[in-house]
Amino acid sequence: MKNTLYLECYSGISGDMTVAALLDLGVDPDKLRTALASLPLSGFSTRISRVQKAGIDACDFDVVLEEDNHDHDMEYLHGHEHEHEHELHHHHEHRGLAEIVDILEHSALSDRAKDLAIRIFRIIAEAESKAHGLPVDQVHFHEVGAVDSIVDIAAVSFCIDALGIEEVIVPVLYEGTGTVRCQHGILPIPVPAVANIAQAHRLDLHMTQTHGEFVTPTGAAIVAALRTGDSLPEGFRILKTGIGAGKRTYERPSLLRAMLIDTAPDDRAREDRIVKLESNIDDCTGEQLGLVMELLFDAGARDVHYFPVFMKKNRPGYQLNVICTEDRKDALLRIIFGQTSTIGVRIQHMERAVLPREIRQVRTSLGTVRVKTVTLPDGGTRSYPEYEDIAALCRDTGRLFPDVYHTVFSESND
Repeated sequence: MKNTLYLECYSGISGDMTVAALLDLGVDPDKLRTALASLPLSGFSTRISRVQKAGIDACDFDVVLEEDNHDHDMEYLHGHEHEHEHELHHHHEHRGLAEIVDILEHSALSDRAKDLAIRIFRIIAEAESKAHGLPVDQVHFHEVGAVDSIVDIAAVSFCIDALGIEEVIVPVLYEGTGTVRCQHGILPIPVPAVANIAQAHRLDLHMTQTHGEFVTPTGAAIVAALRTGDSLPEGFRILKTGIGAGKRTYERPSLLRAMLIDTAPDDRAREDRIVKLESNIDDCTGEQLGLVMELLFDAGARDVHYFPVFMKKNRPGYQLNVICTEDRKDALLRIIFGQTSTIGVRIQHMERAVLPREIRQVRTSLGTVRVKTVTLPDGGTRSYPEYEDIAALCRDTGRLFPDVYHTVFSESND
């Protein structure tokens, strides 16, 4: 049985909320403090306590800086007066990704925890790079590069490793509305970094009517780095529940619930139910269907393909096929009917056999990549590097895709 974590983000997610929820699942606080003390950083301590949120008992994790108790995420909630006061009392160091990687590499975190922490920071760096129009290696972190954020992300990575989490299910991130203030001025919610992470990693957002920022860039990056699935199994047992408290006060209580769950036994885990949506279309261009394919994937389709067919009266057209889960069917049907000329879609509910799989971080000579490993019926395994990570290495190194893929494939299957 794999250790599966379910994160319930109905009040959003941030770094400190995640650490607190994972601590509440049973991580040894003393071992966490020892690991964080190994970071080559100074001027901070951590505080773990119990608080009440809407009458619910929750764990609270706080990074306390020597000069003040400033929380980098709270900077969004205050105006210029607070920012000026903050600059008088505390100076945030602006660090690039290379400096942060060096800090993490020189800690006593396990290799798995280091890899995860570096991946989280890399996801944020790529999102900030896109937001500011800068190369990744020229992005200098402000709030995220501060000591408290490094500690939050290192702590999350330690806790995931300590709990032996292998799979993480995050169906949706609830977000607020309105605007927030940060060092770059007043920004809309979700802030650009969060929007970029959600787009790049296909995270589902649910916008609420509550004013405020629920999902921080750190929280979004944690989900993007950890998530291996976006839907819960039809049946499961809750083994343990952890509740982490956020620092902000909104109409919606700032709580993150984490559950360790027991999914179906291995003999049933190979069964999977899917829905196939199929339609013959005779008056759409290939470019139009290309857009439809992108929209369907963004909306949660598992697979999309179309191919030429000859229809009645020998008219040339295309057959569109979409594979999805039941919970995404209606949303995908709306896209098909709205973006194509079809007036009918055939719906088939199917069972399929799938091999057990897991996503793991593998360190190779070219860098750290995500690798999907499947277990074969005879007990053997086969690993496949994730395309996005191979493409990123090609951009970073300038090497050709077949060369990078072959190198990563060989080293991950050794």
